[in-house]
Amino acid sequence: MMDFQGKKVLITGASRGIGRACAVQFAALGAQVAVHFHRQHEAAEATLDRLPGQGHFTIQADIGDPQAVLRLVEGSVQGLGRLDILVNNAGIWRQHPIDGVDYAEWQAAWQEILAVNLLSVANLCHAAVPAMLRGGGGRIVNVSSRGAFRGEPISPAYGASKAALNALSQSLAVHLATKNIYVGVVAPGWVETDMAAETLAGAEGAAIRAQSPLGRVARAEEVASAVCYMAAPESAFSTGAILDVNGASYLRT
Repeated sequence: MMDFQGKKVLITGASRGIGRACAVQFAALGAQVAVHFHRQHEAAEATLDRLPGQGHFTIQADIGDPQAVLRLVEGSVQGLGRLDILVNNAGIWRQHPIDGVDYAEWQAAWQEILAVNLLSVANLCHAAVPAMLRGGGGRIVNVSSRGAFRGEPISPAYGASKAALNALSQSLAVHLATKNIYVGVVAPGWVETDMAAETLAGAEGAAIRAQSPLGRVARAEEVASAVCYMAAPESAFSTGAILDVNGASYLRT
């Protein structure tokens, strides 16, 4: 039975989707949550309204900006009192097939996606680790993607960013284990969220659902449950692990 009573959690990209589901589950299990958002202030406030318990708050930052990352972590620690758990959930995806965009668009896509999906996570971890060390340890959970393994043909920077995120997570897991900081990864496939709703409702929806023998995509709450597990004391010996949540739509060997 996972119990996060009194734990202090920062979740990036928590205004909707997987991040919102994570915030709700952590709060329901006793945690106090800093709900990060970039532009979706109203959605973040809607997340806040759904959280049971007291002491939760929203906090804004453009995590693609390294200085904003520092302010985000500092503000979260100040508001929470300390930082026990960091969930790096925020990420972006955009189409940029190599034979379908010009060189300037190609450069822009790689710079933007790597800045948010990879470099921001590295920066958030660097900023959060000292706070965790002061508290005697902590947990970092990074949300990756099935695309890190099966490829992203029309968004190669996204696939590359998530593959690199996996490697970053495992490097940190090895280095931080002796410091009582544990690092895990959750790698979902398609998830039933607002962001995916249009695609899932369109012509591609049936084919996407058919990728899984379960005949559906994941619910955000299922991914959140995996995130909570990787953040729980019970998962300490799973540090460095990558937990797939894709309904057997892609099986790694």
